[in-house]
Amino acid sequence: MAGFGWRVGSKLQRWGRSCLRSFSSAVIPSHLENVGFIGLGNMGSHMARNLVMAGYKVTVHDINENSMKKFADDGIPTKQSPLEISETSDVVITMLPSSSHVLDVYNGSNGLLRGGGPLRPWLYIDSSTVDPQTSRNISTTISRCHLKEKRGYAEKPMILDAPVSGGVPAAEAGKLTFMVGGLEETYIAAKPLLLSMGKKTIYCGGAGNGSAAKICNNMAMAISMLGVSEAFALGQNLGIKASTLTDIFNCSSARCWSSDTYNPVPGVMEGVPSSRNYNGGFTSKLMAKDLDLAMASATGVGFKCPMGSEALETYRKLCEDGSELKDFSCAFRHCYAGKDEE
Repeated sequence: MAGFGWRVGSKLQRWGRSCLRSFSSAVIPSHLENVGFIGLGNMGSHMARNLVMAGYKVTVHDINENSMKKFADDGIPTKQSPLEISETSDVVITMLPSSSHVLDVYNGSNGLLRGGGPLRPWLYIDSSTVDPQTSRNISTTISRCHLKEKRGYAEKPMILDAPVSGGVPAAEAGKLTFMVGGLEETYIAAKPLLLSMGKKTIYCGGAGNGSAAKICNNMAMAISMLGVSEAFALGQNLGIKASTLTDIFNCSSARCWSSDTYNPVPGVMEGVPSSRNYNGGFTSKLMAKDLDLAMASATGVGFKCPMGSEALETYRKLCEDGSELKDFSCAFRHCYAGKDEE
């Protein structure tokens, strides 16, 4: 891939800047127009709809027929396999629950790369949260593939690992942050597409670096949520209302996303999972999965993460206790037995 980047780097940079100019004038470049989207869960469904609203020609696939029916009912084309998505798309975006799902969608019997033959899509973007090695392995596989038709802006198919931050509310509002790994020239070229689903993109370096940034972010988020939850529970046991403690946290050194944007105490903040019995949002099961990825990656480089390890055990226990589908902020209720605001 390095040689490829050297050959077409300046061309892609010029093309990327042209994309940005075109995007700013509401004209979608033809090489970004036909987008296949795979994975219509809590996050992906909103991301795909934002692409439709931005004017892209979107075709979708999910193993859940009910999820696809919602799109079909709105006149959005659906396909029955990743392979079928690949056959009609210039760009393919995947938003899937785990590394195993990503590998199956890319390498399975009806996957995007079936047989390793020439490919129609010039760009693949994986926004799933997976381990960095999975991202790098898929990047290596794609680097060995060829395009069915060479294009002026791409001589070989390319891939970006581009996981997101912001949760379901940001996905719905089109305000996600993308952490992107891959060739920088490819990142520049894809930026208009990413910004139709988010408010910010951050280039993290080579293949797998976006995935590495994401698992570090989620580890910090989990640890923060547990710390904030524990502090709220202690405050309530000492006679301080959670709403009062929230006001204090949010104008002092304890302020963080878990206190001012995603408060875990029921009755304190509207529009967050804790206000609806921890339904919706980012599940404890997914948080446990992401922490497991982070700990496995840490082990792979010989680095110890004691707080990350403790957070993983906490979320595993939450899942075992029946809260795997509850939002991860339910740690407040289940781990610390806090009292709801009256």
